Formats: sequence, C-alpha cells, structure tokens
Amino acid sequence: MTHLRKMMLEELQRRNYAQNTIRSYIRIVEDFSRRFHRSPDRLGPQHIREYQSELFTKRKHRASTVTGYLAALRFFYTKTLKRAWSTAGTPYPKRAFSLPTILSQEEVAQLIDAARPPLHRTLLMTLYATGLRRAELARLKVTDIDSRRMVVHVQGGKGRQDRDVMLSPKLLGELRQHWQRLKPKPRELLFPGNRYHNSDRPITTNVVWNACRNAAKRASENGCTLTRFDTMPHAA
Repeated sequence: MTHLRKMMLEELQRRNYAQNTIRSYIRIVEDFSRRFHRSPDRLGPQHIREYQSELFTKRKHRASTVTGYLAALRFFYTKTLKRAWSTAGTPYPKRAFSLPTILSQEEVAQLIDAARPPLHRTLLMTLYATGLRRAELARLKVTDIDSRRMVVHVQGGKGRQDRDVMLSPKLLGELRQHWQRLKPKPRELLFPGNRYHNSDRPITTNVVWNACRNAAKRASENGCTLTRFDTMPHAA
C-alpha cells in the first residue's frame, strides 16, 4: 500500500464512510493516476479537467457517474492533500432528470414467476414487495423480519439511515419457505453468501442483479411481450 493510498484510506475511515464508498473512491483515484502515469499528488486542475472530459467523450459515462468520479477526486485533494478545490474550475456536470420506468403489477408477476431457482424468486419478491435497494436486500438479517408488527427493519440504508417497510403476508410466507430451505444450520443473515455453510458474509449485489436479468430473459423466451424488463433494481 502506497503512502498516499494509506493516507486517503485513513481519512475516509476517520469520517466513517461506507465500505463501498471507500473502495470506489480509492479505485477512482488510482484510475486517475494511471491515466497520466503519475502519482496523483503531482497532478493538478488541468489534468482533472482533461480526465473529466474523457469520462464523457471516450468512456461515455453518464453525468451521475462523472459526478461520483469528481467527488472522489475532490475528497482526495481537499481532505487527503489539504489543497484547495475550485468548483468554478471543475464544475459538476448537469444531470438530466427523467421519470423512472415502473413495471405494472402484471409485469412484476410475470417476472417473478420466471425466476429460477427458488432463491431468485424470493429475492425478486422481496425487492418488489418492499422497494429495497439491492445492497439493503443483501444485508438483511433474520431478525430484521418482524412478523409481529409486519414490518421489515432496514438498517444502515441509503444515507446510513434506518427505516421500516411494510411486510405483506404473502412475502412473509415466501420468506418462511426460504428459511425452511436454509435449515438446519443456524443463520444470522437472511441471504448468506454460501447457503451450505454458516456464512457470515451476505450475497453480493451481483447475485440480485443476475436474478432479475435471468428472470427477464426467461420471461421473454416464454413468450412474454414485455419491453421494460431491462428495469433493474437500484444498487446501494
């Protein structure tokens, strides 16, 4: 680990940034450094502007993605190197806001029915019944399912905030079947990374993504004429 990388990691951890954000910020600064074949502390505003332009023109990133890249670089220069950052010289890109594509109840039902294996069906039912993000779903614990109050406790969600979402009787029944499939091993996580062992790591968000993508593909192969199955659940 280089000295600069260690310094940035310590600054991120000291401010209690989420692990996903820490990994992303460090990866972005390393990518920035590789682009110009220099240590990032030897690069300046002109390099940042050139890098920002290439993110749009060559890599074809969206405005929201470029904003994330700039946030990482800004953190590195202002918090790690203690340098000034000119917002006027490096403006954040304007974002285009559009209404999200939402599946109808019939489309959601067809998507869930096409899910294989049973774990994928449970994942999709939980996503669309609760509105959780993929990362929130992956981190659910068995104790987060409150059948007495009929709510799902979401801990450390978006913005590190806790919240409760409604738990439908149908979803509760599906989760109980899922729990029976996990037995007899005791579990803390509702969706452990390895269901054959008492894994202390949750499934990855890619598992949830692939569950949705594969179900959409299978639904199309079964003759469902749906044009919006490319609508995937949000990440963290």
